[in-house]
Amino acid sequence: MMKLNYLGRAFLLLFLFLGKNALAQTTSGSSTTQTNGVYPDVPFLLITPDARAGAMGEAGVAVMPDGNAMSINPAKLAFLEKPYGVSLSYSPWLKNLVPDINLAYLSGFYQLDDRTVLGASLRYFSLGDISLTDEAGGALGTFNPNELAFDATYSRKFGENFSLGTTARFIRSNLTSAQIGGSQQKAGMAVAVDVSAFFKKPTVLFGKDAILSAGLNLSNIGTKMSYAETQNKRFLPANMKLGGASTFIIDDYNQFTFALDFNKLMVPTDPIRDLNTGEIISGKDPYRSVPSGIIGSFADAPGGFKEELKEIGISTGMEYTYNQQFAVRAGYFYENPQKGDRRYFTLGGGLKYNVFNLDFSYLIANAQNSPLANTLRFTLAWSIDSVAK
Repeated sequence: MMKLNYLGRAFLLLFLFLGKNALAQTTSGSSTTQTNGVYPDVPFLLITPDARAGAMGEAGVAVMPDGNAMSINPAKLAFLEKPYGVSLSYSPWLKNLVPDINLAYLSGFYQLDDRTVLGASLRYFSLGDISLTDEAGGALGTFNPNELAFDATYSRKFGENFSLGTTARFIRSNLTSAQIGGSQQKAGMAVAVDVSAFFKKPTVLFGKDAILSAGLNLSNIGTKMSYAETQNKRFLPANMKLGGASTFIIDDYNQFTFALDFNKLMVPTDPIRDLNTGEIISGKDPYRSVPSGIIGSFADAPGGFKEELKEIGISTGMEYTYNQQFAVRAGYFYENPQKGDRRYFTLGGGLKYNVFNLDFSYLIANAQNSPLANTLRFTLAWSIDSVAK
């Protein structure tokens, strides 16, 4: 029988994505168990692969588009001024925890006409190579747990200021092939869609030309997933990202962008249960249909509306651009201490040379021993010269 270290690693990563308070806590002197957790499968879909957004505190749903727009808001693709382009992003993820975990993201887009853009992307998350042994310590080879998602995107502009986008997604999660509890494990598979919108409006603010924009992306709305026939199927990380941005055009060379995003998982919150009987004392049953789970996620927290507000993450960022060739970025991400406690600053920059763009970002966690500390992201993009729309 092989050791299941890699499965333990996978579930450890799940809790790290969703925050340190995702584990159940028993109330002292009480027969109830307090969880308040939100537990979707394949949380790697929540990682922002784009280094530009990563440098702005994960904000970017309403920032003016670039070739990586489909990773955070597919609707923005319709406003690109390029006929086609390709980009590649890479991040050695959670370096402080495990040295060989990484996320790669390859994307491309093609402009059908002056209003319609098609896109496609492949997201690959590797949890590294795991050495397998039997109970006697004999080598059984190596295993590479991994997850991937393939996207196909359609984005269309309606008028000069508004666009809609939709993405179809295939997801495969291969974390283990062992037997656990008498059940043969298998790769989990699911399908999902994203629905997004983007609005921008040229205006004048503080005596300067400016662009106000807003964005919305409802992502990972799809089927449930399981890794064995006998397991309960779990929700995908359905997510709502809503935000706004302001771009100030100071002159022909200098511009500033300020962005603010709000993020909410549309996944059922676990209820408070009686420790002895398992009966629900407060909250709602998390085992329900996908539509019921998504709609109910806005009103199912055991602590009511006050607790629902705690489940909203906040991203804020700024970007300074000189002559559309050099950029400096910074941001901050905040999550309530009772709902994950991920809090970190981000820094980054970008360079443009001819038809190439290079962006990078660096994450500074709120604690030196955080697994998120020293996280890097790199994006290399290529697109041909602008064409008139």
